[in-house]
Amino acid sequence: MDDRMTWLKEFPSLSGEALSGLRRGIDGAFRQFTRDHGETLELLFLPLRDFLIGSERVLTQTPWPVVMAALAALAWLASRSWRITASVVLTLAAIGFFGMWEDTMKTMAMIFVATVVSLVVGLPIGILMSRSDRLQRVVTPMLDVMQTMPSFVYLIPVVMLLGIGRVPGLIAVVIYAIPPVIRFTNLGIRLVDKDLLEAADAFGSSAWQKMRQVQIPLSLPTIMAGVNQTIMLSLAMVVIASMIGVQGLGQPVLKAISNQYFTMGMLNGLAIVGIAILLDRVSQAYGKRLQKHLEVVHG
Repeated sequence: MDDRMTWLKEFPSLSGEALSGLRRGIDGAFRQFTRDHGETLELLFLPLRDFLIGSERVLTQTPWPVVMAALAALAWLASRSWRITASVVLTLAAIGFFGMWEDTMKTMAMIFVATVVSLVVGLPIGILMSRSDRLQRVVTPMLDVMQTMPSFVYLIPVVMLLGIGRVPGLIAVVIYAIPPVIRFTNLGIRLVDKDLLEAADAFGSSAWQKMRQVQIPLSLPTIMAGVNQTIMLSLAMVVIASMIGVQGLGQPVLKAISNQYFTMGMLNGLAIVGIAILLDRVSQAYGKRLQKHLEVVHG
């Protein structure tokens, strides 16, 4: 009776020695892979590093009035809203006034590069998923894991492979932020009205013409929603990625946590919030403008 009760209370599991051996085997294999292929992977990601460093230099070394005017112009072109454009200018002015301009520009460069990489990788995957139910069944569980895995866990294999620095942090950000682009691209293309696709077939459009001229244009508002989510997730990962050397607003926040600097942490946290709100408003406004334009064209 006592043995039965013990079995019910304690879940059957591997012995400590067996579990320790399994962990050592996996860790050893990963370290061996790192030793064998680490240098090759570093060379592979050199263009990505140069892209990130170049973006940082452009934003940090260009005079601040030029950067502010350029960002305000982009906000106006995307939103056609004076209120959003004025909010961009006022927020950037407040960030500069409190001495956070350079860190903010480094964070903006990281978000820009992470978003570009996510689009370059994610859009083709989303398009292929929309054309293949089998591929969708394979990729969807992988996206579920990427979105639910604790963000700190991404840092472990990336640091083991590439060490500490900008590129490992960028890769961790991209892994964390890319799922929405893939999901929304797949969803947007699948939601295109079938009557329009049949009309395109009737005009003799090839599969590529139908994708380029009908499906992708009509799914752009949905894709933009995915881009919006990717930008927000990239910004959310900034503080965590600062633990492995990503420069920007995340490092002062990490320093404030370590040294209990309340004001430093609060100011940099508010700067991250301000940037997040502005990017969210601008991207949402652009998505709504796309939607209205398509309704007029196809209405």
